[in-house]
Formats: sequence, structure tokens, C-alpha cells
Amino acid sequence: MTRAVAFSSLLREENKMTKFEELELKEEIQKSLRELGFDNAFPIQEAVIPVLLTGRDVVGQAHTGSGKTAAFALSMLQEIQPKKGIQGLIMAPTRELAMQITGEIKKFGKYTGIRTATVYGGQGMGIQLDAFARGVEILVATPGRLIDHLKRGSIDLNDVTHVVLDEADTMLDMGFIDDIQFILDLAPEHKIMSLFSATMPTEILRLSEEYLKNPKQFLLDADDLSGEGIDQSFLVLKDRDKFQHLVDFIKKTKGQTIVFCSTKYRTRDVAKFLHREKFVAVAIEGDMSQHRREQSMSKFRSGKADILVATDVASRGIDVPQVALVVNYDVPNQEMTYFHRIGRTARAGAEGRAITLVSYSSVGDWNVIKRQIKVKLTDLNEVMGIKVSIPDPLKRVVSPRRFGSNRGGNFRGSRSGGFNRNSGGRRNSRDDRRGKRRYGDRSRQGGYGHGHGRS
Repeated sequence: MTRAVAFSSLLREENKMTKFEELELKEEIQKSLRELGFDNAFPIQEAVIPVLLTGRDVVGQAHTGSGKTAAFALSMLQEIQPKKGIQGLIMAPTRELAMQITGEIKKFGKYTGIRTATVYGGQGMGIQLDAFARGVEILVATPGRLIDHLKRGSIDLNDVTHVVLDEADTMLDMGFIDDIQFILDLAPEHKIMSLFSATMPTEILRLSEEYLKNPKQFLLDADDLSGEGIDQSFLVLKDRDKFQHLVDFIKKTKGQTIVFCSTKYRTRDVAKFLHREKFVAVAIEGDMSQHRREQSMSKFRSGKADILVATDVASRGIDVPQVALVVNYDVPNQEMTYFHRIGRTARAGAEGRAITLVSYSSVGDWNVIKRQIKVKLTDLNEVMGIKVSIPDPLKRVVSPRRFGSNRGGNFRGSRSGGFNRNSGGRRNSRDDRRGKRRYGDRSRQGGYGHGHGRS
């Protein structure tokens, strides 16, 4: 593969910032960008857009908040023509992220006449079929629901010229790798592809080698996965003392707060406690209906709610510039989850703070994560004079885990509100059989979508 370009080196060249008007985007797009107040392109946009516009594939190692959505969306909007069928396909791991991407594309493409639709599990098929009937040029989809439509024959990919895989490592962790391959095999051979992932595990590299043609790589330096630019701190304490400290931290914060919990039950409890303290808080967790989740996110995005309490189902689909504080109420169960959580603050160069509340039983897990953080951490126990007294049975050593590759993470554990690979969240067996007859059986790991992936 070609030599990779590091975004962080571009970031340091502040005097060479490129304006969007220099990227030769058509006037309809430029008009939207001016209305949105977009002037200078972020490094990932400056690097990726010209490459995609030449027709070359791209692999980008980029974390959330780096501006990658605009990088692939603007390139797509430049090339796609109205009223000529589905030409752009974007796959995302969760419904929240898919909806966020759609919202951004609609803003960028306001004057282009290009229509965008979102398909994901949990929303009625009728709504999505109505959107198809009106005409769609760009489709943003979670893999599970996309395969549902492909099996029904309600859409086809014959006219697709642009394909994007966003958050590819998360789709891998959620068990979507076979689904992605199945979908890509149905797409035309001649197309422009881009793949974006915060980490590059072996399976993702294999996927890019199989489906992308001579892609240009843009990779982050290791330091860029450290949460640089975010004021990070931690507090080791007894679990029963967490809530009062959470309240104190929130009261001292100007701006919105996101609180991440490890399970749906914990999420509900923390939200209830905050309501009792007269905070305006909303919650998102896996067992909520899609309608309630959208209501909660709408209140938070509009500023009607100051606090969002969430499981990791929401850690990849929240783009709210006003988030000033992220609190890890529970230590995440793998390293990359930590970086995706704290990436909800300090969006697009803004300032932000992240605090992790470490219960005595989670000190070992926290030490594993700390080794991956390259910036200075503030020890709030020292600052606040809170002594740590961990009982001997809890002074255990946690075995090292492969960085960024937890295949049993919060998206799938039943305690976090997701579906387990072998749970009852599988597809309708009749649909599976029909899909196998029509397309052949690609279900090497238990069926299209594996149930838990119906985001």
C-alpha cells in the first residue's frame, strides 16, 4: 500500500489552512457551507476531498470529531446527480450515527436537489419505503436493515458509484463483517470507496485490501488517539459515593454534560437520581423504543435538556458542540470505548473536560486504559484530598487486552441493553431462509446481521 499521510502533521501546519472555496466544490455546496459558517477546511477534509474527487479510494484512520463526515459527504455531493437513483451508499454501525450523518449531508446538500434517506432497525418499514418512493440519491444505512431491504427487493445497488464505510472498527466489533462483505458484493465493481476507522485491526485491513483499489491512506499518529485537547482527570472512590460527586461536577460545569454508564439499569438509576436533584436530564439505552431515543436526543441537541445519560449505544452518534463535560460514571470495558466516549466533548477544536469515576473494583481496568492515554491526567484524589483505601481482595491485576478490539463490548452484552449473538434478537427465520435462497447462504456467523446489529 502507499505511504500513509499523518493528519497530526497537517494539524501542526496552521499557517497552511485551506479554505473550502479552494477545493473547487460546486457553487450549490459552497453556498451551504457559507450559510453554515464553514470557512477553513479541517485537515482531514483538506486531505481527503481532493483525493476522492480524482476517483481514488481512501482509507482514513480518524476519530470522531475530526471532520470526516464532511470529508466524504462533500465529495459525494459534488459527484452525484439528482433523480438518477441511489448513487451514494454510506454504512454506519448504529442508528444514532446514521441519523447524524444524514442530518449533516442534508445541511451540506441543501441547494443541490440531492435527496438523502436513512434506513435502520427500529423504524417502521413503511416510513422507509415512502422515502424510496419519493426518490433517493444518497442512502445512509445500518447493515442489518439494509440487507432487509435488499432481500425484499425494495432497493438495489446497481447505480451506486460511491460507497463509504464509517466507523468500520465498530461494525467489526458488532459482528457486521460478513454483512458488509455481502452488501459490497452486490455493489457495482466500478465505484469510489472510502473506509474510516479509529483503529485498524487486521480484519479491517483485509477488508480494505479486498474491496478498495490502490487506496490512499491517511493515518493518525498514535498521540491523536489519546484524547489530546481534552482536560482528562479521574477520581478513585467507593461506588456509593459516585452520585454526589457527579452532582458536584455537573453544578460546576457551564454547558451540557454526557454521563456514560455501563448498563441500562445503571443508566435508568442515574437519570432518576438527577431528576430528583432537579436537573433536566434525558436518557438513552438499548431497550428504549426508537421513538423515545429520538425524543431524548432531540431534547439534548436542542438544549432543552442539559444532561444526557447513556450506555455506549450512544457513544458514536452524538455530535453536540455544546458538550462541555463527559463523565464516565463507570469505567468502560475496553480502551477504545474510553476514547469514543470522551470524544463527545471538545468537538471540532472546542474545549472540553472528561472525568472518569473509578470504583475500587474497577481500578485494574482503569490502569489498562491509562496506559493508552498519552496526555497528562489529573489525579483528583490528590487535588481533592480524597484517600483511597482499597480492600485487599480487590487489589487484583487485570490481564492486558488487545487494544481497540473488544468483541464482547457494550454493544453486545445483554447487561448493556444490546443483543447477544445468540439471543432472541435474530432476524425472522422465514426472511433468513428466503434470503439464503435468493442470494446464497453467506451466514457463516449465524445469519444476516446476527440480530444484535439491528441498530
